[in-house]
Amino acid sequence: MHTTVEPDRTPGPGARGGARDARRRPRVVRTAGGLSFRLDTRALLAGALLLAVAAAAAVALIGTGDYPMTPSQVLTTLTGGGTTAQEFIVHELRLPRVLVGLLVGAAFGIGGAVFQAVSRNPLGSPDVLGLAQGSSVGALVVLVWFHGGTFAVAGGAVAGGVLTGLAIFLLAWKRGVHGYRFVLVGIGAAAMLYAVVLFLLTKATLYDAARATTWMTGSLNGRDWSQVWPLAAVCAVLVPPVLLAARPLRMLEMGDDAAAALGVRTERVRITVLLAAVVLVAAGTAAAGPISFVALTAPQLARRLTRSPGPNLLPAALMGAALLLAADWAAQRIFGADQLPVGVLTGVLGGGYLLWLLVTERKAGRV
Repeated sequence: MHTTVEPDRTPGPGARGGARDARRRPRVVRTAGGLSFRLDTRALLAGALLLAVAAAAAVALIGTGDYPMTPSQVLTTLTGGGTTAQEFIVHELRLPRVLVGLLVGAAFGIGGAVFQAVSRNPLGSPDVLGLAQGSSVGALVVLVWFHGGTFAVAGGAVAGGVLTGLAIFLLAWKRGVHGYRFVLVGIGAAAMLYAVVLFLLTKATLYDAARATTWMTGSLNGRDWSQVWPLAAVCAVLVPPVLLAARPLRMLEMGDDAAAALGVRTERVRITVLLAAVVLVAAGTAAAGPISFVALTAPQLARRLTRSPGPNLLPAALMGAALLLAADWAAQRIFGADQLPVGVLTGVLGGGYLLWLLVTERKAGRV
């Protein structure tokens, strides 16, 4: 099949501005069968860069710990050439932790991108909208009232996150879901749920309170294959449909009327992607705890890197994975293995980013 690639020659505003836009504008790929699609070279390069960063962070993280390994030793062991001790350390202890980090970061990144696209608000993140607090309530109910184990706590976290997402969606519904109403309802729900978390902690025994505090901090410590496979299954089922909805989501950012005029079933798309995003974020929270601000920062950093309109779902997923693994590696290198949960570091860095974002939005007159 013959394929040709040509630049998109839509005129820009002025000669110099048009030339600059032509350099940034995606090229149009036309096939012999009459099909055409846009090829955004910068977005592809950004995605490849993020994938390389995530892979490098994974190798570095596998090699970090009480038994350090060089990148060459890590790669040799992953391909079956290491010693017995190295194979045990890599395959049984460190590789599951890294895979959980990759999957959780990708789930948070893509979930945050969906929430920000639907709300058309940079603050539309699971961290701000109460999903993390809802998952915490579900996990604490299982811990405090039923003294459940690891899998029961994870199930409670998923149930709490999903129920919270559905409640926020229903409370924000009024002839559709609109940006600031959705964010304001989520902020109110987050405050109420945090109060419930504090109440549950006061009713917990000392042992359960310590378990709850450790889980709520957000950490990849001690993760094994039992956390990898359920999360991988959730991502395998839900991520492809969300990625296929990237084009309708991009149209939704222009407004419901414009999207409907272009043939998008606005509410159907919105409900579908929100439900998928809620389950992804809840599953990630169940696996690693409510790790702060990855879902908030990853989509926006990905958009700034690609400079492409729309939700940038795949770059956001790659950015989330790279950010989480890099933060976990930095926490281990600075404070020692298992000394500082990664949620603490992402909370500090993400809080600073949130303050910068609020100042930027205020100067732009959007808040």
